[in-house]
Amino acid sequence: MVEHARLNSTAMALQQQTSPYPHWLFTDASSGDQIRLVPERGGLLSGWCCGGNEIVYLDEARFLDPSQSIRGGAPVLFPICGNLPNDQLPLADGRIAILKQHGFARTMPWQISALADGRGVRLELSDTPATLLDFPFAFLLQLDYRLAPGALEVTATLHNRASQPLPFSFGIHPYFNVSGLSDLQFEGMPEECLNHKLMAPSATSEQLQQLEQGIDLLVRPSADVALVDKAAARRLRMELSSPWNLAVFWTDPPRSMVCIEPWTGPRQSLISGDGKLELSAGESQVLQCRYVVESI
Repeated sequence: MVEHARLNSTAMALQQQTSPYPHWLFTDASSGDQIRLVPERGGLLSGWCCGGNEIVYLDEARFLDPSQSIRGGAPVLFPICGNLPNDQLPLADGRIAILKQHGFARTMPWQISALADGRGVRLELSDTPATLLDFPFAFLLQLDYRLAPGALEVTATLHNRASQPLPFSFGIHPYFNVSGLSDLQFEGMPEECLNHKLMAPSATSEQLQQLEQGIDLLVRPSADVALVDKAAARRLRMELSSPWNLAVFWTDPPRSMVCIEPWTGPRQSLISGDGKLELSAGESQVLQCRYVVESI
């Protein structure tokens, strides 16, 4: 009877909503924190309300126009992060995989369910005849979002259902609300970064001075990284766990948002070998990161 009641409570925590756009809403019973998800739009996490504040940025008007790319939420980057030369990935058997920027996961419909522990939701994506034409690997990708006090925990599990090793990179592309781009501080940043715009090394401090002009940089932090927004009296910290150990920062002025993204490898890692992941047949890989909101 107790188990039945717990399952009912878990189901009640995940509700379908129609306004302001069709989505699923998960509410944490103890804190009231919420996450919004749109599984049919690339398994998109479209909102995270923590302590009464909306942490995730979403351009809602653009989102409601399916002819435009999404600006906001947390798009999923799989099986590559970034782009490939001519969208082509040479495979070990001589075939060529065709993958557009950031892969196909962010444009495909996912399945959604409540987690049995009552703390969040699971999104699932598997191969289809269409994906196998361009990326000839059978897979199951599970993405769990869990709410914790003042935090959002992300766990991705990739299962290789193919008979050969599966090469991949994985990332999440979350957009976070900020009060503005002119007075932000960053913590835990290494001295050097990779400027994605030029694909060249650069001084991190110099790049961070260009927030209002637009940045796209990758860093290899040795510990947590954080964004400090004094006007909002908030620090947003990203905790990474290997092999999810790279961080990408991106702005799109004049939008009041900053993307803080966990990546497993830099752009074109499946060609360069830098951070390339390869999953043996029948094996699984778990990736974890955590976002923590702190008042300052």
